[in-house]
Amino acid sequence: MKILVLPGSRNPQGKTAEAIRSLLKGATAAGGESECLFLPELKLERCRQCESDGWGLCRKEGHCTIEDDFQSLVKKIKASDVVVFANPVYFGDLTESMRGFLDRLRRIGFLRRDPEVPRSIPAVGLCYAGSSGNGAPNCCASLDRILQICGFDVVDIVPLRRQNLEAKLPALEIMGKWLVTKPTSGQRLITPSR
Repeated sequence: MKILVLPGSRNPQGKTAEAIRSLLKGATAAGGESECLFLPELKLERCRQCESDGWGLCRKEGHCTIEDDFQSLVKKIKASDVVVFANPVYFGDLTESMRGFLDRLRRIGFLRRDPEVPRSIPAVGLCYAGSSGNGAPNCCASLDRILQICGFDVVDIVPLRRQNLEAKLPALEIMGKWLVTKPTSGQRLITPSR
Protein backbone atom coordinates (compact mmCIF):
# COMPACT_ATOMS: atom_id res chain seq x y z
CA MET A 1 0.00 0.00 0.00
CA LYS A 2 1.60 3.21 -1.22
CA ILE A 3 0.35 6.60 0.00
CA LEU A 4 1.58 9.72 -1.77
CA VAL A 5 1.25 12.98 0.17
CA LEU A 6 1.35 16.28 -1.72
CA PRO A 7 1.49 19.30 0.60
CA GLY A 8 0.95 22.76 -0.84
CA SER A 9 3.01 24.08 2.08
CA ARG A 10 6.58 25.33 2.23
CA ASN A 11 6.99 24.59 5.93
CA PRO A 12 7.92 20.97 6.79
CA GLN A 13 7.58 21.86 10.50
CA GLY A 14 4.27 23.73 10.33
CA LYS A 15 0.74 22.78 11.34
CA THR A 16 -0.12 21.23 7.97
CA ALA A 17 2.98 19.04 8.32
CA GLU A 18 1.90 18.13 11.86
CA ALA A 19 -1.44 16.90 10.50
CA ILE A 20 0.40 14.90 7.81
CA ARG A 21 2.68 13.30 10.42
CA SER A 22 -0.33 12.08 12.43
CA LEU A 23 -1.98 10.62 9.35
CA LEU A 24 1.23 8.88 8.26
CA LYS A 25 1.85 7.56 11.78
CA GLY A 26 -1.40 5.62 11.48
CA ALA A 27 -0.63 4.48 7.93
CA THR A 28 2.81 3.22 8.93
CA ALA A 29 1.38 1.39 11.94
CA ALA A 30 -1.03 -0.39 9.56
CA GLY A 31 1.80 -1.43 7.23
CA GLY A 32 1.54 1.34 4.63
CA GLU A 33 4.42 3.01 2.81
CA SER A 34 4.44 6.73 2.13
CA GLU A 35 6.23 9.43 0.20
CA CYS A 36 5.77 13.14 0.84
CA LEU A 37 6.61 15.70 -1.87
CA PHE A 38 6.19 19.37 -1.02
CA LEU A 39 4.81 21.04 -4.16
CA PRO A 40 6.60 24.41 -3.62
CA GLU A 41 9.95 22.56 -3.71
CA LEU A 42 9.26 21.07 -7.16
CA LYS A 43 9.78 22.75 -10.49
CA LEU A 44 6.15 23.20 -11.54
CA GLU A 45 5.20 25.96 -13.93
CA ARG A 46 1.69 27.30 -14.22
CA CYS A 47 -0.44 26.41 -17.23
CA ARG A 48 0.45 28.47 -20.31
CA GLN A 49 -2.88 27.96 -22.12
CA CYS A 50 -0.63 27.20 -25.06
CA GLU A 51 -3.06 27.53 -27.98
CA SER A 52 -4.74 30.69 -29.29
CA ASP A 53 -8.16 29.55 -28.03
CA GLY A 54 -6.76 29.21 -24.51
CA TRP A 55 -7.50 25.51 -24.15
CA GLY A 56 -4.09 24.13 -25.01
CA LEU A 57 -2.77 20.96 -26.59
CA CYS A 58 -3.39 19.05 -23.36
CA ARG A 59 -7.12 19.10 -23.99
CA LYS A 60 -6.65 17.45 -27.38
CA GLU A 61 -3.67 15.22 -26.65
CA GLY A 62 -4.03 14.44 -22.96
CA HIS A 63 -0.52 15.49 -21.93
CA CYS A 64 1.21 18.72 -21.01
CA THR A 65 3.91 20.15 -23.27
CA ILE A 66 5.76 21.94 -20.45
CA GLU A 67 8.92 20.09 -19.45
CA ASP A 68 9.26 20.25 -15.68
CA ASP A 69 8.52 17.99 -12.68
CA PHE A 70 4.84 17.66 -13.63
CA GLN A 71 5.19 14.51 -15.72
CA SER A 72 7.17 12.62 -13.07
CA LEU A 73 4.65 13.66 -10.42
CA VAL A 74 1.76 12.34 -12.54
CA LYS A 75 3.61 9.01 -12.79
CA LYS A 76 4.02 8.92 -9.00
CA ILE A 77 0.30 9.57 -8.57
CA LYS A 78 -0.57 6.77 -10.97
CA ALA A 79 1.72 4.38 -9.06
CA SER A 80 0.07 5.26 -5.73
CA ASP A 81 -2.81 3.50 -4.03
CA VAL A 82 -4.01 6.66 -2.24
CA VAL A 83 -3.09 10.34 -2.64
CA VAL A 84 -3.35 12.89 0.17
CA PHE A 85 -3.52 16.58 -0.77
CA ALA A 86 -2.58 18.69 2.27
CA ASN A 87 -3.13 22.41 1.99
CA PRO A 88 -2.47 25.30 4.35
CA VAL A 89 -5.27 27.81 3.86
CA TYR A 90 -4.43 31.33 2.73
CA PHE A 91 -7.19 33.73 1.70
CA GLY A 92 -9.75 30.94 2.25
CA ASP A 93 -8.49 28.91 -0.68
CA LEU A 94 -5.82 26.60 -2.10
CA THR A 95 -2.20 27.66 -2.12
CA GLU A 96 -0.77 28.82 -5.41
CA SER A 97 1.39 25.68 -5.71
CA MET A 98 -1.59 23.37 -5.12
CA ARG A 99 -3.86 25.34 -7.45
CA GLY A 100 -1.22 25.49 -10.20
CA PHE A 101 -0.54 21.75 -10.06
CA LEU A 102 -4.20 20.76 -10.00
CA ASP A 103 -5.06 23.21 -12.79
CA ARG A 104 -2.62 21.39 -15.05
CA LEU A 105 -3.70 17.95 -13.87
CA ARG A 106 -7.36 18.58 -14.65
CA ARG A 107 -6.48 19.77 -18.14
CA ILE A 108 -4.58 16.61 -19.12
CA GLY A 109 -7.37 14.45 -17.75
CA PHE A 110 -10.26 16.28 -19.37
CA LEU A 111 -10.86 13.79 -22.17
CA ARG A 112 -9.50 10.77 -20.24
CA ARG A 113 -7.67 9.49 -23.32
CA ASP A 114 -4.15 9.26 -21.95
CA PRO A 115 -3.44 6.00 -20.07
CA GLU A 116 -0.92 7.96 -17.98
CA VAL A 117 -3.68 10.07 -16.42
CA PRO A 118 -4.67 8.75 -13.00
CA ARG A 119 -8.30 7.70 -12.64
CA SER A 120 -10.38 6.64 -9.64
CA ILE A 121 -7.45 6.71 -7.22
CA PRO A 122 -8.74 7.31 -3.68
CA ALA A 123 -7.87 10.82 -2.51
CA VAL A 124 -8.08 12.69 0.77
CA GLY A 125 -7.84 16.43 1.26
CA LEU A 126 -6.59 18.16 4.40
CA CYS A 127 -7.10 21.93 4.66
CA TYR A 128 -5.53 23.65 7.67
CA ALA A 129 -6.52 27.23 8.46
CA GLY A 130 -4.79 29.30 11.11
CA SER A 131 -6.07 32.63 12.44
CA SER A 132 -9.88 32.45 12.74
CA GLY A 133 -10.02 29.14 10.85
CA ASN A 134 -12.95 30.41 8.82
CA GLY A 135 -11.25 29.71 5.49
CA ALA A 136 -11.11 25.93 5.97
CA PRO A 137 -14.64 25.10 4.72
CA ASN A 138 -14.28 27.16 1.52
CA CYS A 139 -10.86 25.63 0.84
CA CYS A 140 -12.28 22.14 1.38
CA ALA A 141 -15.05 22.84 -1.14
CA SER A 142 -12.51 24.06 -3.73
CA LEU A 143 -10.24 21.07 -3.20
CA ASP A 144 -13.11 18.57 -3.34
CA ARG A 145 -14.40 20.02 -6.60
CA ILE A 146 -11.08 20.08 -8.43
CA LEU A 147 -10.07 16.59 -7.25
CA GLN A 148 -13.34 15.21 -8.62
CA ILE A 149 -12.79 17.01 -11.94
CA CYS A 150 -9.30 15.45 -12.05
CA GLY A 151 -10.90 12.00 -11.73
CA PHE A 152 -9.94 11.09 -8.16
CA ASP A 153 -12.28 9.09 -5.94
CA VAL A 154 -12.53 11.61 -3.08
CA VAL A 155 -13.03 9.57 0.09
CA ASP A 156 -12.70 12.44 2.57
CA ILE A 157 -12.01 16.16 2.84
CA VAL A 158 -10.98 17.26 6.34
CA PRO A 159 -11.23 20.88 7.52
CA LEU A 160 -8.65 21.64 10.19
CA ARG A 161 -8.40 24.82 12.24
CA ARG A 162 -5.89 26.23 14.62
CA GLN A 163 -8.58 25.86 17.29
CA ASN A 164 -9.26 22.14 16.71
CA LEU A 165 -6.02 20.67 15.39
CA GLU A 166 -4.99 19.01 18.67
CA ALA A 167 -8.41 17.34 18.91
CA LYS A 168 -8.23 16.08 15.31
CA LEU A 169 -4.69 14.66 15.38
CA PRO A 170 -5.81 11.32 16.91
CA ALA A 171 -8.59 11.08 14.29
CA LEU A 172 -6.02 11.69 11.54
CA GLU A 173 -3.94 8.82 12.89
CA ILE A 174 -7.01 6.56 12.68
CA MET A 175 -7.64 7.85 9.16
CA GLY A 176 -4.09 6.85 8.20
CA LYS A 177 -4.84 3.26 9.27
CA TRP A 178 -8.07 3.37 7.29
CA LEU A 179 -6.29 4.63 4.16
CA VAL A 180 -4.15 1.47 4.09
CA THR A 181 -7.38 -0.43 3.29
CA LYS A 182 -7.61 1.62 0.03
CA PRO A 183 -11.15 2.86 0.71
CA THR A 184 -13.57 3.97 -1.97
CA SER A 185 -16.37 6.49 -1.85
CA GLY A 186 -18.83 3.99 -3.26
CA GLN A 187 -19.81 6.46 -5.95
CA ARG A 188 -19.72 5.56 -9.60
CA LEU A 189 -17.27 7.98 -11.12
CA ILE A 190 -18.40 9.71 -14.28
CA THR A 191 -15.94 10.20 -17.10
CA PRO A 192 -16.61 12.75 -19.81
CA SER A 193 -17.70 11.28 -23.15
CA ARG A 194 -15.26 11.35 -26.01
